Amino acid sequence: MATADQRPAANDVWLPIPPAEIDGLPAGLHYVHWDAGPDYPADPERCAFYAVPYMKDPETSLRPLSRMSRVRVVQTLTAGVDAVLPGLASMPAGARLCNARGLHDASTAELALTLILAALRDIPGFVRGQDVGEWRHGFRPALADKSVLIVGYGSIGSAIEDRLTPFECARVARVARTARDTVRGPVHPLSDLSALLPDADVVVLATPLTDTTRGLAGPGFLARMKDGALLVNVARGGVVDTKALLAELESGRLRAALDVTDPEPLPPGHPLWHAPGVLITPHVGGPSSAFLPRAKRLLRDQLTRFAAGEPLRNVVATAE
Repeated sequence: MATADQRPAANDVWLPIPPAEIDGLPAGLHYVHWDAGPDYPADPERCAFYAVPYMKDPETSLRPLSRMSRVRVVQTLTAGVDAVLPGLASMPAGARLCNARGLHDASTAELALTLILAALRDIPGFVRGQDVGEWRHGFRPALADKSVLIVGYGSIGSAIEDRLTPFECARVARVARTARDTVRGPVHPLSDLSALLPDADVVVLATPLTDTTRGLAGPGFLARMKDGALLVNVARGGVVDTKALLAELESGRLRAALDVTDPEPLPPGHPLWHAPGVLITPHVGGPSSAFLPRAKRLLRDQLTRFAAGEPLRNVVATAE
């Protein structure tokens, strides 16, 4: 058996996009294509850089990681890394886990604005009216003059505010893990959330799913929201307590527009499907025409840095 020093160099790069479709990849690395198919394109032990397949079953995507004993970088194509964190324990010491901060900002922010406008102006009701030939005339709420609270003010939260700016909101409040100042105004810490909720007509969740944020929008959070307020979730389903939200929806006190749910996918027959005042999209914040060109740019940039021995972007964890 070959010793560690005699083994072939680990310089394989596993990409979920065919390498030939990514211009400008650095030389000196061996690129293979794997998008969670049944067969591996190469020996996982020779993998040095693993780009995790996008929107695939986490169990399948993590399967080769336990055999990647010399991997140095695991790169997700998602901003959240909660699905990959269970694989961190099997990564060799010093291996870095990088997320895709910035990749989905435009697409997710665009969907957040779509959900806000569609829910406020009752677009689902108009579509149902069209289906049965009913002219459902009347007044609906506008986004103009509304107060919006963004919970999770990272790059996606900031991109959401970019898109809110032309809509003449009365105010936008921002909450993140820690307080800071921005050119638009202060970002409040999570400890201020309880005081900010009663003033918001629209509450947008754009925070990562962590131990701190799991179930954040629970009974107390929802009870603090004003009557008739809209909850928009483009974060992760687990940030919201589904049972508590259902109670508020069924009472008619709150409305919701959800791109993510808990459980997910939402099974047929789940009461959330038919709860009053809820609009549901099937986790489509990221997968749009904006994804592929941005994913290629991110991978090319990270691999150029990796090949040159330069610091990588978006390192969120290092294996011990």
